[in-house]
Amino acid sequence: MTRPFLIDTDTASDDAVALIMAVRSPQVQVVAITTVAGNVDVRQATRNALYTAELCGSDVPVFPGAEKPLKRPHVSADWFHGRDGLGDHGYPPPSRAPEKRSATDAIIESIESYSGLEMVTLGPLTNVALALQKKPSIAPKVARCVVMGGAPCCEGNVTPAAEYNIWCDPEAARIVARSGLPIELVGWHLCRGEAVLNRFDIQHVLGLATPVAKFAIECNSRAQEAFLEQTGEHGISLPDPVAMAVALDPSIVASQSEHFLDIETESELTRGMTVVDRLNVALNERNRAVWTPRLGRGHKAKIIWTIDNLRWKLALYATLK
Repeated sequence: MTRPFLIDTDTASDDAVALIMAVRSPQVQVVAITTVAGNVDVRQATRNALYTAELCGSDVPVFPGAEKPLKRPHVSADWFHGRDGLGDHGYPPPSRAPEKRSATDAIIESIESYSGLEMVTLGPLTNVALALQKKPSIAPKVARCVVMGGAPCCEGNVTPAAEYNIWCDPEAARIVARSGLPIELVGWHLCRGEAVLNRFDIQHVLGLATPVAKFAIECNSRAQEAFLEQTGEHGISLPDPVAMAVALDPSIVASQSEHFLDIETESELTRGMTVVDRLNVALNERNRAVWTPRLGRGHKAKIIWTIDNLRWKLALYATLK
């Protein structure tokens, strides 16, 4: 039997590749895609999700969601992904329209309709937080919640302390972190170093000579330039596809552990920081008062520290053939 997936996305270039991986996988059934303001505004994210689904020959329903974070103005990442989120190549509009139901309702209804549903979040967590606020009882019904977000052991990619998805709507991320959802955190660090598609990897993908392979490289053209500007590293960094690879096949994870997780929401300096109790000191007397909101619920998140980079790339290649 195929596993039911719900994907929440702020569809830009790396999100699109992650959608391709899921929609084309024989192991899962993508029952819904929900879109959120993040990399681009929610209308553009919806358009990009529809376009990507059509490229794969899929009619998966796409539900537009939140137009801005819970308590903050929306700040896009168009400097990284291009104005349209897909590198500004002028892709045509999709031929079908999005669904009329809201992303919030689609998340709730999907969780309640599909036993064992697995959720994969690729953008800010606004939609998921709104669904949890509306119906908190959905949290224990989710089998897995793979979250692309955070920088649990390294510098951030939008500030020294924070990764973009969490920084964009830290209040939503805190709600999700404290909800009891079975979170598997796939941080930004996992798409760097040997996980980056180098020039040989890029040529290999282009050599597959399929429409989806060409699109996967082409739509990330601006992201490749921005990644070099940001980090000094050459290649294409694909955080969302790495998260999707973990969601599709957890065995590519090389090391992981469970810890209390919380999100900084008040500091200007460390807004959106993913605070992981890696040394398990939250129970110490000096920390207990601050961590009481987390400890009282007893929920820990699974933090992914390393993956098998070769297997992640092989999984990507197989999807794009």
